[in-house]
Amino acid sequence: MTLDTIISIFIAAIAAGTPLVYAALGELITEKSGVLNLGVEGMMLVGAVAAFIIKANTGSLFLAVLGGMAAGAFMALIFAVITLTLMANQVATGLALTIFGIGLSAFIGLNYTSVALEALPKIQIPLLSDIPVIGRLLFSFDILIYLSFVLFGLLSWFLYKSRPGLILRAVGESPHSGHALGFSVIGIRYLAVLFGGAMVGIGGAYLAIAYTPMWVEGMTSGRGWVALALVVFATWRPARVMAGAYLFGGVTILQFHIQGFGIDVPSQFLSMLPYLATILVLVVISRDINTIRLNAPASLGIAFHPESN
Repeated sequence: MTLDTIISIFIAAIAAGTPLVYAALGELITEKSGVLNLGVEGMMLVGAVAAFIIKANTGSLFLAVLGGMAAGAFMALIFAVITLTLMANQVATGLALTIFGIGLSAFIGLNYTSVALEALPKIQIPLLSDIPVIGRLLFSFDILIYLSFVLFGLLSWFLYKSRPGLILRAVGESPHSGHALGFSVIGIRYLAVLFGGAMVGIGGAYLAIAYTPMWVEGMTSGRGWVALALVVFATWRPARVMAGAYLFGGVTILQFHIQGFGIDVPSQFLSMLPYLATILVLVVISRDINTIRLNAPASLGIAFHPESN
């Protein structure tokens, strides 16, 4: 394996992991507030089809990403109203949201299945991009990948260095205590769920307009479920979410190179390899019960009733 091949795999792995970075970081914020939203797959698909349609008709990347965010947030709003206001079961509602999103995205994108978009340009910086090895490693990405790096830094600061982040985590740990201190638990959870939906929408948008610039029904291929698994894999820590997303991306890309290396492996096995790796990692992580209990929000998935306090 040559150095150029290794660099190419690294660059491709970052791109493949970027949709998961957006989706998993969004779900991380949602779960930090104590809400479990299993509708990530459906939200990603609706965000993807909305962004694709806008990009195909306007050519504007900004409007496409904004549309993907709005579509994801709208789906999250449906979930929030049902679970936070009407107090329905979060698990059942999330599963229903996924089924609804899969059907809705297929219906909306029916007339766009044969449309292709131009790939997003890579950001090139004179002189810096020409540096051997380092130039390729740092300046071979599009603007949405760099945006994911920025959002990761901002969310890490928000969660662990800001007062609103502390309040969010406190509500996720003990909503009753937060309510007693005068915080609007339901309001905070609404904001967290909507922000998480918007982030998931960007993840879907990246899939449709950047990673594979075309619309294909069910194009997420289970990435929404992987994003949910990554939050647990990362034990609710942003840096580990990034590492897990790129690990999945690396395994996804590596499957395309294995047979090229002369290794005789059935293609069906290679296709399931990224998901198998995710399952194996989750099995290993789940054996450490103390780590899960220490980092998981204590009220995750538990409905909060203000009137009962």
